[in-house]
Parts: sequence; C-alpha cells; structure tokens
Amino acid sequence: MRNKIVDAAEAVAIIRSGDTVASSGFVGVGTPDEIIKALERRFVQTGEPRDLSLVFAAAPGDGADRGLNRLAHPGLIKRLVGGHFGLVPKLARMAVDNHVEAYNLPLGCVSHLFREIAGRKAGLLSKVGLGTFVDPANGGGKLNARTTEELVRLIEIDGEQWLFYKAFPINVAIIRGTTADHNGNISMEKEALTLDNLALATAAKNCKGFVIAQVERIAASGSLNPRHVKIPSVLIDCVVVAQPENHVQTYATGYNGAFSGELRAPADRNVPMALDNRKIIARRCALELPMGGVVNLGIGMPEGVASVAAEEKLFDFVTLTAEPGIIGGIPQGGLDFGASINAESIIDQNQMFDFYDGGGLDLACLGMAQVNGRGDVNVSLFNGRLAGAGGFINISQNARRLIFAGTFTTAGLKTSVVDGQLKILSEGKSSKFIGKVDQITFSGQLAATNRQPVLYVTERCVFRLTPEGLELIEIAPGIDMERDILALMGFRPIIRAPKSMDVTLFSEALMQLDDRLLNRPLAERLSYDADRNTLFLGLDGYRVHRDADVEVIRTSILELFHRVGRRFSAVVNYDSSYIAPDMAEKWFSMAAEVERTCYDHASRYTTSAFMRLKLGDALSRRDVAPHIFETSADAHRFVE
Repeated sequence: MRNKIVDAAEAVAIIRSGDTVASSGFVGVGTPDEIIKALERRFVQTGEPRDLSLVFAAAPGDGADRGLNRLAHPGLIKRLVGGHFGLVPKLARMAVDNHVEAYNLPLGCVSHLFREIAGRKAGLLSKVGLGTFVDPANGGGKLNARTTEELVRLIEIDGEQWLFYKAFPINVAIIRGTTADHNGNISMEKEALTLDNLALATAAKNCKGFVIAQVERIAASGSLNPRHVKIPSVLIDCVVVAQPENHVQTYATGYNGAFSGELRAPADRNVPMALDNRKIIARRCALELPMGGVVNLGIGMPEGVASVAAEEKLFDFVTLTAEPGIIGGIPQGGLDFGASINAESIIDQNQMFDFYDGGGLDLACLGMAQVNGRGDVNVSLFNGRLAGAGGFINISQNARRLIFAGTFTTAGLKTSVVDGQLKILSEGKSSKFIGKVDQITFSGQLAATNRQPVLYVTERCVFRLTPEGLELIEIAPGIDMERDILALMGFRPIIRAPKSMDVTLFSEALMQLDDRLLNRPLAERLSYDADRNTLFLGLDGYRVHRDADVEVIRTSILELFHRVGRRFSAVVNYDSSYIAPDMAEKWFSMAAEVERTCYDHASRYTTSAFMRLKLGDALSRRDVAPHIFETSADAHRFVE
C-alpha cells in the first residue's frame, strides 16, 4: 500500500473484539487523541469492539476526560496493564471497583517489555519491583480480586532473586508523530518526547498485528530526511491526520519550540516560588544536589526542586532528567510534565530506563503519600485511590541516593514563616507517617540492606533511613518535636540528636546554593566516627587549584590522627571533584603520604569512570593500593 493515509474511523475499524491494544503517550505528550476519540465513537455507536486489553506505560491522560479516559466504558475494556494510573482516573476507578482485570507494573518495566515483545522474547528479567507490591510475594502487581493470571514470577539465578515479567502479544499499537509521508515514514520533530513509539510499533508488527500512527501533517513520499524518520514505513499500516485540537504538544501547551528543541528559550524566564511549604521542602532537597551529578525529579512536590535550582542558578552544575527520555534543561510540571525547556537530549523512554535501572542516577527526588517506621513508602494505592507506581519503583530502587519529599500532613495544612520560624496555622487532617502503609511502592528494608542513602524531607522535619528504621535528624525552627511531630505519627522514630533545619530555608533571600555546594567549609567535609574508627572525607565538588587546597586536607587529616592516637579507616568521596593538572603531583603525593601514615584501610569512590582511572593510576604508582569504587555503598562495604 503506497498511500497509507486514512481517516480515523477507517483506522480503528481494524481493531477487533478481544484485541490487545497498546497506546503511546506520557500525560498529553505523544497521546494520539484523534484515534482514541474515534475508537470511543465506534464503540458508543456500534458496541464494537469489546473486551479489549489496554496496555500503556505512562498514563496518557489529563486527570479528567482526555486521553485513555475516553475508553472507560463498560464492555469496551476487559483488562488493563498500566504503569501509571494517576491521570487516567476513569480507568483507575474501573480497576479499583473490580470491573476489569487490572495490573500495575513499573513504568520502566512496561517500557522494556515492549522491546522484549518486539524481539519475540519470553519476557523481561529485572530486579525492579523486588520487595514491593509487584513482587509475587506481595500480589504480583494485581489490583483486584478479578485479576488472577500471574504476569510476574519470582525466579532465582545463581543464588540471586529476579522478577520475570511475562511477555504477551500486542495486536494493535497506536502511536503518534509529527509528519508522515504517503508511504508511512514518520518523523517526530515537533514532539516533546519520542517515548516508546519505535519499540511499540515493532512489537505489534512482529506479533502480526497492526500499527496506527497519528500525525499533524503529510509530506511528499521520499521527502523526509532518513535521519529524521523515527518509525519507518515498514512498521506502519495506516496514518491518520489529526485535527489540531487533538494533536497538542502537551495538555497545557499547544506548542513550545523549546520543548521540541526547535529553539532555546531565554534562561532568565524563571519566576521565583513563594516562600511556602513547597519552597521550604524544595530548598531542603536542593541542599542534597550532587554537583556534576545526574538527577531525576518526580511529579508533584519534587518539581519545585527544578524551580529552586533555576533560581539559585545551579543548572551549570547539575543535570536534571525525566523518565520519558529527557536529559538536561528544565523539566516541567503539571500537564506539561514529561517535557523540558532547553533539553540537551531527548532519547527513547526505554533507553532512559536502561540508564536508570543500571544505576545512572546520582540522586532522585520523589514524592510520598504514606511512610511507615521501616521506611516503606506508598505512592501507588492509598485511601482507595489508584495512582499507580509510574517510574517510581525503577527510579527509587536504583538511584545512588534518594530523597522522598512531601508535607508532613495533608488535607488542610496551612503554615507561615515568621521571623525565620515555621508556624503551623492549621494542621492537616491526616499524617503521612503511619503505622502501616496500604501498599509498598518502595521497600525500606531492601534499601537498608543495600545501604542506599535515603532521606524523607518535610516542611517541619527530616528523617533518615537506618537499618533499624526511620531516624529523626532535623527539626524546623519554631516546631515543637512532641506536639508537632511525634504526636502526629503512627510510630515512634529513632531519636538520637536531631539538629535544627538550615535557617536559610526559611528566609526570602537566596540561599547562595552555588557557592555553598561547591565551596563547603572543611568542617562539613570531614567527620570521624569513633565507634567505627572511620574517617569520612567528602571531597565531592572540591577544587584543587593551589598549594593551600592540598595543605588544608593534609593538615586536617594529620591533626585528626594525632588527636585519635591510632590509625583509622577512611572513606573518601571524589564525586565531581577537580584536580588541576599542575597540582596532580602534589595532591596524589599528599594522598599517598596520609594513607601510609594514618589509614589502616581506605576506599575511595566516584561515579566518574575517568576519575577512577586517574586515581587508580596515580595511587598505584605511589605504591598505595587503589581501592576505588563507583558507589558509596561499595566503598563503605570494603572498609567494613
């Protein structure tokens, strides 16, 4: 067929009762509304097709009526397999009310499953989901009593536990691009994301199914640059040209060239946030940003961290990412979520989850709806509301460091900042820190076992995950610990010596984060644990340009050695550090000297492969054993 252009009604006529239909879309980005509306119209008018299995990674919807919400008709849907349900509440209600079979699987695993189905593999093998509600021991991702088939299995390989996500045929894929030629080649130049369109189209085609593509315009055959063609014609059965109102770039924005990379928006357009709970929490999270690191910010409260980073001019020092494939730029929130202004790169969603699942994130900041004393977090199903896991499980389980962010209570919380102190004007009706979570989306026990550093940040206090459970480590000025924190919790946290939250969080003035994070005083970089007889030296972001930069480290370590009176272990963080070439000889000679004099065991770590090689070579040449690791957990494990 050399001319594949058809109208929407003709396209959806190929969908048969009982088919498995998979749709692209992330909120409104890439959501093929013209085709979805036509499918709904056909069912309402004819009663066909019936009993569809609907598969989606992210939730293609607006939280109300658009996107896949249109398909929430009794009889039309038999089964749902989705990564996120928060923006398709009509489908979520069908699942919660036991009207359809329903599974919630991690978004990244659904995304990868499309790729496995495309290659005719048996399924996906992953550790993502262990210890959560997706683990067969906790339900296997099934959402109601009607759902009985096991799509997730626990298996063991060489003594390690893995989850196996079962593949299934996809009969119809509905995808979206920008331009199509008459042959069916699809480009995506005005789309804010490329998502899983190629994998999804390949999966349906290799299952002997059909692929329907929605576009906004048609080009002459052979006129598209082959490097711009994202889905080739051999994968496309028919093309539908959408009405403009059914092909917006996002549900909040008709078109923004800075989302698609057509242009770069001015960098000075950021509007500072008001000093409220959201900004206090975002600022406290921003204090943890790794200079030179890669970060993911979740939907909701964590979105504010991007605003604080922009206000504090940190974008030259940290790379923000979003799970649908955004690297760099300023990730957007609300119904623009998934898009980014001035992104450095836009890659496919499944490729982004390769990076995330493999440990590529230095830090993730995510929301929280319920937290228990073990540090388990629920964001997926609470108080009868199905939000779904989305990318939360992939991200939280594999990030090197993790922050959960949210207000301490919800439903009615009102606060104010007076003279640098936080005042509770009206307490929320329910606390997020409860005795038992409704569902485990993040396993605190697994994180503690893996020694993953985890913080829980609220407007009034901060908790840290320990092997024994949650520890209260910071309290906001103006907050009474017993009245405003402990009395509202469903469990008692560990309390050792909580300190005051940083006073600059509660001021209208800028925090000067660029200077604070890059030029931390030595007192904040060096700590000694007497019980473990271990020195922790944080050289992350440290710059070595002068002799004094070398000598201050040498002097401090030697002073500690003389004060302690014995050798000690050392764990040194080199993340994002910089040693000027003309200072390398002095620096590494100093490092070798203090190791031979002061350390009995030492380990160093950095996410930079180049720095690991540089450290290893420099220390080896000085007869120092180069115990150098990629992660903090590995470095600590070696010393212990």
